[in-house]
Amino acid sequence: MSTPLAPAVVSALTPSGALRASINLGNPILANRDPASGEPAGVSIDLARAFAQRLGVALELVVFEKAAASVDAVRAEQADIGFFAIDPARSEGLRFTAPYVLIEGSYLVPADSALQGNDEVDRAGQRIAVGSGSAYDLFLTREIRQAQIVRVPGAQGVMQSLRAGEVDVAAGIRQVLEAEAARDAGLRLLPGRFMVIQQAMGTPASRGAPAAAALADFVEEMKAGGFVAEALARHRIQGASVAPAAAS
Repeated sequence: MSTPLAPAVVSALTPSGALRASINLGNPILANRDPASGEPAGVSIDLARAFAQRLGVALELVVFEKAAASVDAVRAEQADIGFFAIDPARSEGLRFTAPYVLIEGSYLVPADSALQGNDEVDRAGQRIAVGSGSAYDLFLTREIRQAQIVRVPGAQGVMQSLRAGEVDVAAGIRQVLEAEAARDAGLRLLPGRFMVIQQAMGTPASRGAPAAAALADFVEEMKAGGFVAEALARHRIQGASVAPAAAS
């Protein structure tokens, strides 16, 4: 049984009286719309609901189609918590927990592409499509030296660019790209991964250290107690793994 949170911490995390959770539907590993109801569903929604229960307040979902907009909402305090890939470029104005889920980032290419490995992608003349403001965009912006990064709106835009021949490589969530390759014989996934995405929860830095610590403790409890693993299984998510416990 977890220790009840101090009223001051609850107030800091829920200034409106409810917990406003920023949800990014652009990452189907963690959130999507239920086919029957049309309502958001997934691992991040389950965690948001559990944290609202921990705080003893109602939950309000603030839903976005892209990661960058979801991050901006929390940074601007239009939401109290969010679910983001940890990245140095996103740290300003936010406090992140340790990751709760690890997701692999991979490359997808046309089946007849000469590319055979991830280390061949960063070459002059290669064009890599990424969702603008996504974890892949931020990571590759730092790491790519010779290839051209082509930023497009969301995962759907990435696939459209690849199929239209506007780019040579698509970067994204491994499981999503695997599904695209399985549906389309004209596409091929490069083996392995080019990055591991650390998905964490975050809150505005202005809410204070005790509030950030309460959120961090919650994430560790959800990992250790099996909640995250059960949510991944319940939503039939493959390829994502529960992150290890944070270093003490």
